[in-house]
Amino acid sequence: MAKKMVALFMAAAMMTGALTGCGNSTAENRDSSSTVAQTSDEASGEKTQVEFWYAGGKTAVGVVQDIIDEYNASQDQYEVTAVTQAVYTETYQKLQAGIAGNAAPDVVLLQTATARVLSDKNLLTDLGSFIDQDDEFQESDYLEVFMEQGKDDEGKIFAIPAYGTTQILYYNIEAFHQAGIDPESITTWQDLAAAAKTIKEKTDATYGWEPMWGAVNLIDAAMSNGASVLSEDGKTVMINSDEWVEVFEAFRTWIHDDEIMAIHSGGQGWEYWYATMDDALNGIAGGYTGSSGDQADLDFSVVAAKEQPAWDADTTSAPLAEGLTLSVLESSSDAEKEGAYDFIKYFTNADSQAKWSMSTGYVPVNKNVADNAEYAAYLEENPHAAVPFAQASHGSVYPYDPTNGEIMDAISIAVDKVEIDGVSAQEALDEAQKTAQKALDEALEGK
Repeated sequence: MAKKMVALFMAAAMMTGALTGCGNSTAENRDSSSTVAQTSDEASGEKTQVEFWYAGGKTAVGVVQDIIDEYNASQDQYEVTAVTQAVYTETYQKLQAGIAGNAAPDVVLLQTATARVLSDKNLLTDLGSFIDQDDEFQESDYLEVFMEQGKDDEGKIFAIPAYGTTQILYYNIEAFHQAGIDPESITTWQDLAAAAKTIKEKTDATYGWEPMWGAVNLIDAAMSNGASVLSEDGKTVMINSDEWVEVFEAFRTWIHDDEIMAIHSGGQGWEYWYATMDDALNGIAGGYTGSSGDQADLDFSVVAAKEQPAWDADTTSAPLAEGLTLSVLESSSDAEKEGAYDFIKYFTNADSQAKWSMSTGYVPVNKNVADNAEYAAYLEENPHAAVPFAQASHGSVYPYDPTNGEIMDAISIAVDKVEIDGVSAQEALDEAQKTAQKALDEALEGK
């Protein structure tokens, strides 16, 4: 039921070889196969300028630029230039200002929730119009869990997945060894809590485990406990149900009462994230829950990766699988839209996705990446890199918030109250439910 409700409610929020024909990204293949019309700039011998806005960590930013450079060198129709931001929310904020000031980019990397908001306001191009004219593009080449997040209820394709992310476990190998814990014995969150207690008692670690600050970790665990965001008819917010309260209260207890877990919060940009990673690498914590994209910055002679467990013995693991998506702005010219679409295809072909995933650890969205020999060899040598893809295959679809983010905001506030302030889960979630229900009622009345 959790996966079914999440799939109905979610197609985005705030949680993989070539496309058939598209993987061959030479100018000759595009010119001979694509049915997209030539631009006027191409006819005059000048490249159409395509502006791309995106955010990411230090490693991801470098890899994106490499792919952009390779794309620009691969053809003579378009020239992509990039503008980077620190975090995804900053991109969205600046994008809104850019739209208002007629200074928006042509293509943008967004979380699916914010992309959906812009699409609902008719600010994003329907990419289906390009796909329908393109003999190269095969939707079936994309992982369904990510591709579906870029579609609205009417089937409009407002985004194509750029890459996927899901939060997995990274554990300190030596800490687990010293504590006498077999990582394979951890099949539930209760097992992980028991391991955290043992690690704190038997090793030099200050904490047994560190969840990553933010709502995703606790939502993940709630999904694995059978939780739903909305009732089956979509009219009632369910975030204070027993499934949610049990998970939130357990984390509150582990952090504040038992003191076997801790979080880093606040700071500038990704500061809290890297502080959490450093604790696991330096043995201050027995491990942490973090993004698949952390893999490029981790030392796997020190840590190892593992899928998130089920909540308890009666549940199954179902953490979120979020797609980060590429969208084209409706305000761009026809030539710029064509260039933006062409770049999206290049970024998501098998070779680019293999390069991206090997370099960053994010989940590839193009299924044909498995046919890339370099990627296959990489997985043989780096088994940790296969963990995010395996988890995404049974993950929950990332939530779409029909209240324009107010339900997710309410959950995030509740998470901070529980994790930072130690407020009881029932109190925090009851308050969140009231706020979210009011927003949902207003959203439904407005339809």
